[in-house]
Amino acid sequence: MDLSSIRKLITRYCTGEESWVDSRTVYIGHKEPPPGTEAYIPQRFPDNRIVSSKYTFWNFIPKNLFEQFRRIANFYFLIIFLVQLIIDTPTSPTTSGLPLFFVITVTAIKQGYEDWIRHKADNAINQCPVHVIQHGKVVRKQSQKLRVGDIVQVKENETFPCDLILLSTSREDGTCFVTTASLDGESSHKTYYAVQDTKAFNTAEEVDTLHATIECEQPQPDLYKFVGRINIYLDRDEPIARPLGSENLLLRGATLKNTEYIHAVAIYTGMETKMALNYQSKSQKRSAVEKSMNAYLIVYLCILISKALINTVLKYAWQANPNRDEPWYNQKTETERQRHVLIRAFTDFLAFMVLFNYIIPVSMYVSVEMQKFLGSYFILWDDDMFDEELGEGPLVNTSDLNEELGQVEYVFTDKTGTLTENNMELRECCVDGHVYVPHAVCNGQILPGAARMDMIDSSPGVDGKEREELFFRALCLCHTVQVKEEETVDGIKRGIHQGKSTSFYISSSPDEVALVEGMNRLGFTYLRLKDSHMEILNREDEMERFELLEVLNFDSVRRRMSVIVRSSSGEYYLFCKGADSSIFPRVVSGKVEQVRARVEHNAVEGLRTLCVAYKKLTHEEYEETCLLLNSAKLALQERDKKLAEAYDVIEKDFILLGATAVEDRLQDKAADTIESLHKAGMKVWVLTGDKMETAAATCYASRLFHRNTQILELTTKRTEEQSLHDVLFDLSRTVLRQHGSMTRDTFSGLSGDCQDYGLIIDGATLSAVLKPTQEGTSNGGNYKEIFLEICRNCSAVLCCRMAPLQKAQIVKLIKASKEHPITLAIGDGANDVSMILEAHVGIGIMGKEGRQAARNSDYAITKFKHLKKMLLVHGHYYYIRIAELVQYFFYKNVCFIFPQFLYQFFCGFSQQPLYDTAYLTLYNISFTSLPILLYSLMEQHINMDILKRDPTLYRDIAKNSLLRWPTFIYWTFLGIFDAVVFFFGAFFLFDNTTFTSNGQLMATNTQMMFGNWTFGTLVFTVLVFTVTLKLALDTHYWTWINHFVIWGSLLFYVIFSLLWGGIIWPFLNYQRMYYVFMQMLSSGPAWLSIILLIIVSLLPDVVKKVLCRALWPTTTERIQHADKLYKGHLSEFTPLSSLHAPPVRKHDRHCNEHQNHTHRRSDSSPPKKLMCTYWGGRPDYCTFSSFLRIEENPRFSGAAYAYSAPGPETSV
Repeated sequence: MDLSSIRKLITRYCTGEESWVDSRTVYIGHKEPPPGTEAYIPQRFPDNRIVSSKYTFWNFIPKNLFEQFRRIANFYFLIIFLVQLIIDTPTSPTTSGLPLFFVITVTAIKQGYEDWIRHKADNAINQCPVHVIQHGKVVRKQSQKLRVGDIVQVKENETFPCDLILLSTSREDGTCFVTTASLDGESSHKTYYAVQDTKAFNTAEEVDTLHATIECEQPQPDLYKFVGRINIYLDRDEPIARPLGSENLLLRGATLKNTEYIHAVAIYTGMETKMALNYQSKSQKRSAVEKSMNAYLIVYLCILISKALINTVLKYAWQANPNRDEPWYNQKTETERQRHVLIRAFTDFLAFMVLFNYIIPVSMYVSVEMQKFLGSYFILWDDDMFDEELGEGPLVNTSDLNEELGQVEYVFTDKTGTLTENNMELRECCVDGHVYVPHAVCNGQILPGAARMDMIDSSPGVDGKEREELFFRALCLCHTVQVKEEETVDGIKRGIHQGKSTSFYISSSPDEVALVEGMNRLGFTYLRLKDSHMEILNREDEMERFELLEVLNFDSVRRRMSVIVRSSSGEYYLFCKGADSSIFPRVVSGKVEQVRARVEHNAVEGLRTLCVAYKKLTHEEYEETCLLLNSAKLALQERDKKLAEAYDVIEKDFILLGATAVEDRLQDKAADTIESLHKAGMKVWVLTGDKMETAAATCYASRLFHRNTQILELTTKRTEEQSLHDVLFDLSRTVLRQHGSMTRDTFSGLSGDCQDYGLIIDGATLSAVLKPTQEGTSNGGNYKEIFLEICRNCSAVLCCRMAPLQKAQIVKLIKASKEHPITLAIGDGANDVSMILEAHVGIGIMGKEGRQAARNSDYAITKFKHLKKMLLVHGHYYYIRIAELVQYFFYKNVCFIFPQFLYQFFCGFSQQPLYDTAYLTLYNISFTSLPILLYSLMEQHINMDILKRDPTLYRDIAKNSLLRWPTFIYWTFLGIFDAVVFFFGAFFLFDNTTFTSNGQLMATNTQMMFGNWTFGTLVFTVLVFTVTLKLALDTHYWTWINHFVIWGSLLFYVIFSLLWGGIIWPFLNYQRMYYVFMQMLSSGPAWLSIILLIIVSLLPDVVKKVLCRALWPTTTERIQHADKLYKGHLSEFTPLSSLHAPPVRKHDRHCNEHQNHTHRRSDSSPPKKLMCTYWGGRPDYCTFSSFLRIEENPRFSGAAYAYSAPGPETSV
């Protein structure tokens, strides 16, 4: 073993590198390392082409067909089509092939067009010019030709072509500013750092002389994590090793700002860049409606097989008589006689399958896809959801889950930036127990009159003065804020210090900006970071310089950050700020109790609190700290773990300085939205990383908790006093005591009937609850089930101190519970992505924490308040529309194919089709498709304003109520009834027949030529008119488009039938429908029969609806009745509680009396409301009882009712 190998091993082990799997070596500029240092092993890496398209010109047809035929319905119809081609079937292969070809073609064109768009975008990116340094010169080449190891020059406002390690910049300190808006939506300028030993290589010639290699991890998608090191070979034998982290990595898609140029080396290219890895497809979510469709499809497939089997058995029973098996006019061939009976039976079974296969609606899938795709534009076009401030509206990232918005049972929401504005305002500082309150400081917007910060208690004294200034210096130094040296931003001037150049602060954390601006009001102004020195201006306008030595970055596990600085006098300071739970245990001195009391007080007020501490370091302690940090930073494996261990050693033995309180104001109408969601029957859970007191205050402000809500705590503090087992059982007994053995229905939401419970749980206790119980333990209980039982009986749950992964675990736990409720997760930050992806429906908010949540969500909105309309209006409409579409498709296909089944009993099971080939083909494609598609796009069974004003209507469609099995069975039997009416009505119409002089059969009671095509055409005519008019009867919202499509479809059928049977078409070998339709229409009794059969078919459904509306009306039907009574003006006022009129149970009545004892009136009459209305221009004051029946007084106008929910009397 030579010396170089020994040196290499020592280097690797000393830097903590025991295992070298999953790493790569990049040779900068493709230069071999100096001889004797290490072996040169060139590696193959992909080029820099980005491929977001799915298909190529050559594989589009086979790949697209393979993907489409993976769908069960398409594959089924392909089999049917092949059967029609192979065996002698009663219908032409065209009848199955043409609809299938139409479906496949439309889908392929749509997917091909989308992929063509992706190809164009890929080519634009791949052919973009980049500048590469080769042989000391700047060479221009296409982006797709870039290779790992190339040295790239990027100029200001250019986008990085791949993932790069920063070598040098045009700035003397080796920093550059970058925006990552296209990656995570954050528009703030982030600072990145060049390697200290390469930042002097500023020109192309100098960079070309660099000899270095980079060892780093293999590509992985985490945008915020990178581990590597650079080995720089100078004149000496030993290379200089420097750690590389995410602060050195420039990501593809980010843009260079405020820096003239940079030099960097490519380490990840093409599809290995972090951006490309993040854009890979996510797991497919399926809606409850789609699952119902598949279940119904299986039922109808069983019905189809049963029909074919019954007809096959009956055919051979019928043909047991030789005269029937082989009549004189249809003799069998010798081959048919010799064929085995089982083969013949199987062939007949397949033929019957082909004959009845139209009961499976292949076109339904196309209609559903079109309905979802086109329906999603109603969200995009909604002006009420457009945000003027951002200049953006909602986004729909997937249209597959539209109807799921109408089925939500659980809402999981983040707090900061979702319920709150994420617009921080410094409210107070506490230094050694002395409290300072600003007038108004809010993210750089200094309000008029806010000239200073007031101290509201006694002066701190001389000794305290030093601690006070040290506290202010700590906040001026312990941050990652950048100073933007520009006069304006968004047209608003921001000044830092009078007489100085105007600048403003930017940071990825709004808290830090609020704190630094607050210190500015106290006279300590942070100026800039220059040449690794942080400059601040004190109260005497004297500049102080502190050398920034180390930054211990914030992370969600530690919940703190620290900096190590050296003052101009040579003293070393470690300043730390973080959550109280992470600072107090590490403090050894200071006025802890006074500060703790103030922190708890502010937390109860809903303020975000941070504690500030420090310690002085000797030179020897600083050297030890540097060694510890450098050894951790140089590790390629488990760097994060080793850094965390190093931080834990360094950040201890603090002296407490004080605390800050920052207010994050509640978003506009957030409380109203949560209250509406509760009334709609949804349970709202808040999942946040904030401390319990702060989060609880926000929950009260947002009406998640009410003053009469009994709060149950499942926290670390309580589990320290009692065992987790005992706490869980105590809480379980508490919530079940009132209900006895009954549990509140999972979908009850915020009930006004009984005592409301609210649960608060923290992250540590949740981990204990979710931990699998060990076998053989004394408790042996399943904590998850007990926890879920408690949650089911709570109207709201607050989970605080939650890590991002725990948020996803909570959502997964609820999803997997025995009720399998539909969940929705909403958040605005990268820490919410995990729960957004886990929930059935994920909604991202385009907020100040970036766009990562919006990019990974199914839908994106600008404000939390828009969730109300998205669920209560759009979700409601989407669900009732698609539910009608699915049920209607199955219904009309039962009506279509059941007469064909009945017809076999009258044609000797000969597989004779009842309908003509053209009718079989066009029934689902043309004659009946457009009306239901338009219905599913435009139907509004209740006015939009009413849905917003009365959230309880959302409960009417809960639990997939319109697609339950009883409803499905009703639609199926209705279709069978209508089919029986069509067939036997036409059959008895033709019952009395005679032969004419030329041998033709004529129905004497109609004077029509009687034949199977005439009979089938009559049945088909009644069928088309009945199913179309059935849809017209179900339509509540009529527009000219509805009229045009519904009556136009019927007219199109008549015109097509006239042309199809009235012209001799040259491309047809035989024309069995010639003159059939005209002959039928020429008979007066036939017209009467068609009208009579349509009325008889529709009558039972009409009678059923009338009786149900009169005797057992739903809330929706009551609202519809009232809206018609008042000619569409019902939405101008809040709906009457009497329109709901639920039956009052004895148990509920007792709960009502218990809860509303404070609102009892002295008299025994029911509560009344007083309101002012205008009758004919003059005011009229009326009082109405709380259970007023509208229909009893027809003189009331749309103004004559008011909301009368339980509560104190108010005037409207």
